[in-house]
Amino acid sequence: MPAPRTSKSSRAIVDTAMSLRGVRYRAGGSDPKGFDCSGFTLYVFGRHGIDLPRNTSDQYHEGKAIKQSQVAAGDLLFFKTVGREVSHVAISIGAGNFVHAPTSNGVVRVESLDTTYWASRFLGARRVK
Repeated sequence: MPAPRTSKSSRAIVDTAMSLRGVRYRAGGSDPKGFDCSGFTLYVFGRHGIDLPRNTSDQYHEGKAIKQSQVAAGDLLFFKTVGREVSHVAISIGAGNFVHAPTSNGVVRVESLDTTYWASRFLGARRVK
């Protein structure tokens, strides 16, 4: 099983992500002027010295794959929302919830992995250092 980050570094990642709630969605955006999903994760992890690739499909191959039962705060969650391959990424905040930059409603927000929509589209999780 991949080693978890320290709780301090995981909390810092989550705190950064949560501080960006309400920032508007912007296609191709990767800064607080606006984010798309992978731009959001790139920015948040980058603030903590962790380099991620720019696009969702490349982020899907970073770090180590973990089972859904192992997901902890600060892990990346991946979904199939369009087409047959990974198309969306979010950051776990723990307790089955995640923060992300979705296109619908247009702002960074928290949602639950337990909802039918997200549970049926979940593809996997990755832990990056």
